[in-house]
Amino acid sequence: MLAATFAVTQPPGLRRLVLGSAPADMRTWYKVQGRLRSELPEDVRGVLERGEREQRFEGKEYEGVMDAFYARHLFRGSKWPEEVNRAAGAMMAEPTVMQTMNGPSEFLPLGALNSFNLVEQAHCIQVPTLLLNGRYDQAQDEVVEPWFREVPRVKWVQFAESSHLWLWEERERATQVLGDFLTAV
Repeated sequence: MLAATFAVTQPPGLRRLVLGSAPADMRTWYKVQGRLRSELPEDVRGVLERGEREQRFEGKEYEGVMDAFYARHLFRGSKWPEEVNRAAGAMMAEPTVMQTMNGPSEFLPLGALNSFNLVEQAHCIQVPTLLLNGRYDQAQDEVVEPWFREVPRVKWVQFAESSHLWLWEERERATQVLGDFLTAV
C-alpha cells in the first residue's frame, strides 16, 4: 500500500513496482474479511462477534479463534517459519504501529487506514507492475483486482496453493516470479 501510494506520484527513478497482496481500497478489504469470516464455523464466529461487541480483542479465546482464521487465510503451512514468528512476536511486543494503522481487529475498520483508497489514482502508476496474491489469501481477487484493472502495465500472478504468506508457502515459485520480473529488460 505504501509502495503504491509512492508510485502514483510517478517519482523519478522508480523502475518497477511489486504489489503483494495489497488492497487498493480498504472498504473492499473489510467486506472480503467479513465474507471470509462468515465461512468460519459458527462457534468461531460467535467468539469473534462477542469480542467485537465487547471491544475485547485479546485473550486466549479470541486469539485462539483468530488462529483458525489465520490458518486458512494468512499461513496454511504446518509450522510458521522462524522469520515470521520473530516478526509476529515483535509486532505483538510493540503493537503501536499495527494498532494505529489497522486497529485491533481484522474485521472492523477501526484504524487510520480504514479509508485508504487508491483506485481512482491507480492509473497514475506508469511503471511495470507485478501484482501477487494467493488463492486462499485475505487479499482475495476482489481486493487486488482494481490494480489489475487500472494500472496500465500490470502482470497478475496468483499462487494457487497459498494464502497471504505466499512467499513462504510457495517459496521456490515466488522467488522465480519475483526474480524474473525484477530482472526483465
